Amino acid sequence: MWLAIKLAYRNLIGAGLRTWLNVIVLSFSFVVIIWMKGIMVGWDHQAKTDMANWEIGAGQYWHENYDPYDPFTFSESHNEIPSQLESEIDKGTMTPMLIVQGTIYPQGRMQQVILKGIDPDQNVLKLPSAKLDTAITVLPAFIGQMMARTMKLDVGDRVMVRWRDAHGTFDATEIEIIDIFSSNVPAVESGQVYIPLQSLQQMTGLENRATIFTFSNEVMGRDAVAGLVLKSKSDLTKTVDDMIKTKNSGQSVFYFILILLAMLAIFDTQVLSIFRRQKEIGTYIALGYTRKQVVGLFTVEGAMHAIFAAIVAAAYGIPFLAWQAKIGLTMPVDTSEFGIAIAQTLFPVYSVGLIVTTTLIVLIVTSIVSYFPSRKIAKMNPTEALRGKIQ
Repeated sequence: MWLAIKLAYRNLIGAGLRTWLNVIVLSFSFVVIIWMKGIMVGWDHQAKTDMANWEIGAGQYWHENYDPYDPFTFSESHNEIPSQLESEIDKGTMTPMLIVQGTIYPQGRMQQVILKGIDPDQNVLKLPSAKLDTAITVLPAFIGQMMARTMKLDVGDRVMVRWRDAHGTFDATEIEIIDIFSSNVPAVESGQVYIPLQSLQQMTGLENRATIFTFSNEVMGRDAVAGLVLKSKSDLTKTVDDMIKTKNSGQSVFYFILILLAMLAIFDTQVLSIFRRQKEIGTYIALGYTRKQVVGLFTVEGAMHAIFAAIVAAAYGIPFLAWQAKIGLTMPVDTSEFGIAIAQTLFPVYSVGLIVTTTLIVLIVTSIVSYFPSRKIAKMNPTEALRGKIQ
């Protein structure tokens, strides 16, 4: 085997430009596949981290009737805070949130919004709830940058909001925007107005009630709570997982085309090499090589293209991938309009498993592609091969 590797190395180096053209094409496939896969892994990591920080924590309890996509369920989606959750709330590892449908009137216009009551002292989410603990003459509130841009609101602006209380009666009050935050999670910004939890409970007549309970400690086997549904972190990030799977499926077609082009070059090279080196093949067989050994030699030559390609890819790929990991890939459009957690700049994440898996796949496919044209050697007549003819 070692002799086959040495001969394959000398033959490839001796082939000159033909070898290096194949190696460069194959190395390009290495770098592009790892880079694009790294973008997907980075997006997955960033999206789930941002959702955990801004929206879902380590998981949530939802009221059994709550449906975030159906505002008509909000009026019936509130429970008294269960006694079995009070200890976590007191420790600060869980925060309740009351959700009510409302209407806002910026500059005389009417817009449907979701009023969310949040505890100013909570530390589970990165929302700037502490800003709500301020002494002003009207109800304090904060909103996301996306909503501020849509409604043309700024810090210090005052605007009327209207809601329906627990008895079905409409009421209204004036709020002041005391802060505008920015995140990569549209779900916490679009059409959301955050006010103190206790104020919203009093306004709606829903004292000591909440819709969802977000916790920061992901405890396995949490107890069931009457009237609430436990949503794990994986349940709440399923949308992102489904999107990543869809994108990966689309990228797989591109990966296949890249590898196919590289493999076609290797296949053509092997066919041409066997045709041009008939006397050499006949000499190997005359010297005592078995046909199986000669086939193995040409297969090793083809597979060695992948090894050379990995070395060349490392030479220019490592600096490129490191540069990309540092500056990221800035999206050409406003990602806030996508409706899913995605940053304006995506930073790739390259794992050892990703690099090793990509290298092994390309090496195995290259070996297979090299083996098929090499099988013709087994049908050669040594005498005719020495004369430069193939039967």
